[in-house]
Amino acid sequence: MVSRFRVAYFGLPLGACLLTHDGHELALAVLPPIDAPGRRRLTRRSPSTRVLAAAAGLGTDENDGFGARVLAALERAAPDLLVSWFWTRRLPATWLACARFGGIGVHPSLLPRHRGPNPYYAAIDAGDRETGVTVHTLTPEYDEGDILLTRSLSVGERDSWQLARALDRPSLALLREAVGRYARGEPPEPRAQSAEGVTWAPEPDGDALHVEWNWPTARVLRRIRALAPVPGLGLEVEGLELFATRAAEAGDYPSALEPGEAAVYGTPPRLVLRTGDGAISVLRAVLPQEDDGPDAVLGPDELAAAVRSHLASRDTGDLG
Repeated sequence: MVSRFRVAYFGLPLGACLLTHDGHELALAVLPPIDAPGRRRLTRRSPSTRVLAAAAGLGTDENDGFGARVLAALERAAPDLLVSWFWTRRLPATWLACARFGGIGVHPSLLPRHRGPNPYYAAIDAGDRETGVTVHTLTPEYDEGDILLTRSLSVGERDSWQLARALDRPSLALLREAVGRYARGEPPEPRAQSAEGVTWAPEPDGDALHVEWNWPTARVLRRIRALAPVPGLGLEVEGLELFATRAAEAGDYPSALEPGEAAVYGTPPRLVLRTGDGAISVLRAVLPQEDDGPDAVLGPDELAAAVRSHLASRDTGDLG
């Protein structure tokens, strides 16, 4: 009897469920410390699979408690291939060496462009017309392995969350294709990443969380889409703090506004902010609450009303 292809899996449960559906033997599943759909389905579909769930804050060093447990489990499982899908921690060389063919993973960009934890923000903010997913070999360093398979996708007008969701399905499809080819003895031909094409996609901070209001409108809108829905672009309108998560080019705006100045304007009224070559209209924003209640998510009508109410309270001296 020919034994099934043995996989050690790291990542969200959905990917593991699909690999078992494809007929592969799941020798080990290491799941991240989040409540993600598919855990119960995985245990029902593959009751013999040993499942290890990482705890928040634990590292992956083979010398710590969790890392030592994983290494011991990998050595017992002796997998043919280590597979990673949405596993965000480093995989040590000792773990990769436990698998006959090493490891493969999927990154949601067209490597070597946008290596790192937030390629969605990076692709949108850079104005890329196209992005995609890459199946690559795993190395002890993030996103540096040889390219095995790629699939492209138009960025369009998506925000970061929408782009991430749009890339989920092709990333799973390409991962399943790659594992199937390994199992059939026909692994994809590896291709080294070009050093000249490398860009990095860290989590945005500092200046990456803001805009320069003398930028063109299109550039401002890209930054808002890149930051949406979390954290959004921080704005302050006469002391009222909010986070813009959706905006569009304003067809009309007060000509007296300077870049960065805001007004409630038009019919129906909208919150507009002047840019370097026009203005934007804020269509959705998050308004933080002063108490411990949930933040308010406001559409364009509610936002205009909230800004007007705030301005009226300032004019009357009533800041409470």
